[in-house]
Amino acid sequence: MTTKLFGERVQRREDRRLITGQGRYVDDLGREALAAAFVRSPHAHARIRDIDVSAAVDVDGLVAIYTWEDLPERVRDPLPLLIPHPALTHGRTAYPLARDIVRHVGEPVVMVVARDRYLAEDAAALIEVDYEFLKPVVGIEEAAHGTHLVHEDVPGNLGAHLVQEVPSERGLGAAEAIDAAPHTLSFRLDFERSASMPLEGRGVYARWDSDDRSLRVYSSTQTSTSVRMAIASKLGLPLPSVEVIAPDVGGGFGVKIVHPWPEEVLVPWAAMLLGQEVKWTEDRREHFISSAHERAQVQHVRVGFDDQGRVLGLDVTIMHDHGAYTPYGIIVPIITATQLLGPYRIGAYRVEFSSIYTNTVQVTPYRGAGRPQGVFCMERTMDRIAAHLGLDRTEVRAANFIQPGDFPYDQGLIFQDGRPLIYDSGDYPESLRMIKELIGWDGFAELRAQAAAEGRRIGIGLGCYVEGTGVGPYEGGHVQVTSDGRVHVSTGLTSQGQGHETVFAQIAATELGVPLEKVSVVTGDTRRFGYAVGTFASRAAVMSGNAIALACRKVRDKALRIAAEALEADPRDLEIEDGLVRVAGNPGASIPLATVAVLSNPLRYAFDEETKRATQFSGAAPMDRPPVDEGEEPGLEGRDYYSPVRSTFASGMHAAIVETDPDTAEIRILRYAVVHDCGRLINPMIVEGQIHGGVAQGVGGALYERMVYDNHGQLLNASFMDFLMPYATEVPFIETAHLETPSPLNPLGIKGAGEAGVIPVSAVIASAIEDAEGITIDRMPISPSDLHDLRHRATP
Repeated sequence: MTTKLFGERVQRREDRRLITGQGRYVDDLGREALAAAFVRSPHAHARIRDIDVSAAVDVDGLVAIYTWEDLPERVRDPLPLLIPHPALTHGRTAYPLARDIVRHVGEPVVMVVARDRYLAEDAAALIEVDYEFLKPVVGIEEAAHGTHLVHEDVPGNLGAHLVQEVPSERGLGAAEAIDAAPHTLSFRLDFERSASMPLEGRGVYARWDSDDRSLRVYSSTQTSTSVRMAIASKLGLPLPSVEVIAPDVGGGFGVKIVHPWPEEVLVPWAAMLLGQEVKWTEDRREHFISSAHERAQVQHVRVGFDDQGRVLGLDVTIMHDHGAYTPYGIIVPIITATQLLGPYRIGAYRVEFSSIYTNTVQVTPYRGAGRPQGVFCMERTMDRIAAHLGLDRTEVRAANFIQPGDFPYDQGLIFQDGRPLIYDSGDYPESLRMIKELIGWDGFAELRAQAAAEGRRIGIGLGCYVEGTGVGPYEGGHVQVTSDGRVHVSTGLTSQGQGHETVFAQIAATELGVPLEKVSVVTGDTRRFGYAVGTFASRAAVMSGNAIALACRKVRDKALRIAAEALEADPRDLEIEDGLVRVAGNPGASIPLATVAVLSNPLRYAFDEETKRATQFSGAAPMDRPPVDEGEEPGLEGRDYYSPVRSTFASGMHAAIVETDPDTAEIRILRYAVVHDCGRLINPMIVEGQIHGGVAQGVGGALYERMVYDNHGQLLNASFMDFLMPYATEVPFIETAHLETPSPLNPLGIKGAGEAGVIPVSAVIASAIEDAEGITIDRMPISPSDLHDLRHRATP
């Protein structure tokens, strides 16, 4: 086979459609649909005493008003706790509409449906809700005191508590190993709250067909099949009667993985009840105050190490703010606790986390999903050790690396997928060599001296990470070759801009030996593929990519069997190239794959010239013998699933050079370099795009983005006027190099890449600022005002 596209820098196929305005998003649909709007709580913690809708009922164009009491029993129940865990002893989820108590600003209380969104908003503004104010609990430390409770039945606001410990090779626990170490350090780190900010907010559009009692829902979601199952369960519908389609989705980054959102239940329910199409599109303020946030943690670190900087014992205690509810369980702190170890062999490790309720927006995964906090902890620890010993920061890291010959390497912990945390492959010393060369680490002293002579302060920073990718339980793929020679690929996993249409087509084209332009790809449509898990945790390429490859191999095997019969050849002597099945070494003995597709499906009727070849009197498909093996279905198509033994583990290292202004404390990134290892590369250009996008979000998280709550639980910066994000002018040119250590765990040897770019950025920037300023950086994000205050406090 010479039609090989795996590993090639193929231009993204979806971009022309998207950048020319031909994309199809939820809000482009249902132009004539009724519109929903929501009355949301203006208070962080309050009891609902009364809801008065009388002033709203006279609004022209009003169709319906619903409160919790109006909902049927199945719909009004709390939303599901999606990922239970034994440590989550007090998991709590919200009602679709608030029942008696609201627990964060933005919680939905009343749903209004009207002829259009303007009228729905007008009616919503006239609804009066009488609240009895309750004391809000804001901030991790206040919540941990337990003086006031978010949920009356959750003592101390403690939703979950988990301890994992791995002893040293000598059998010492972390505390013993630290106490016995030649050197010890203790310190605190803080990571503030941020959030996903996709260009497109959440959106739901529902159509109910009362004749056949079927429901079609379009949702801007990362998990269309899961939303389908949730809706069917909540609304009491048979699963085959529900279709959920994710059209083009303008970014997800984790916030759209929660399912179902209240609106994903209420909008379809209203469509069924009213017998009309209903749509809701999230506005930007709603996104800030009612979707989901992430990141906020307080970490207490105690570490023991030897004279070379080797870590002999590490004890980390984490306090995690999970907001008012836990629909996604405790995945985020579990990832922090386990991925914290990075590429290092730690002598003894103990990690304890407490996941705590506060009267703020719920916390669910955001790109990186707990890893930026863990990497910040580990990399700041490595820098502290280096500073204490007077060693180069890269030397300390090298002294602790897991070596290439150590794989598979068992860290002795349980990962987020419930399986052992076993690294499959990697070469961390080589990654370090590459990143040092890329950023010019060894020559930086000369560069620093030159800058100092010009009155400028510059610093260099480094960060290493390991990322668990490709988590299970499964994904599937379906591949069909039709009589026109086209290959149609579908998978249930959704897309939000990652380039799936391109990379999945590259896999199929390579596996089947067909031109790329002959391959079409559909994702996130339950009509085409009904079983899937979703797009998150850098899993799309690993999971759906391998499933599609396996399905293609089934199709290829079948095609070779049918072609061998037509060519009177041995299937082992055949190859497929440029859409032709031919005898190797004999180009004249060939048959188009399109014809093989026709022969795989014997027909009674001739619809066109191609299908004429498969009718009973054509002679191409003799009726006295089957065109395919006995028991096989007609048609040249295949379906398969990939379920991993455990997660794959990508890795990488970032480095940056920053400049800090001596007068204004402005922080500017001068250079940024990335070395990344995601196993075999399907498309290096798309991997680089993912890395660049991740770094941009990481820069935002390091220098700009934070959710600021006051002590009343009010989000003070719930708009783009006050919530800062980096522009293109703040994101540096990113120098990238790839290392490929194939994963032995899947047929394609690939590991995930989607979240990698964001993971170590805060640690890298903190390291570089600290190097420039000589001031300890122990919390992120850091603004010029923060740096100015740190300078002031550090001045004798």
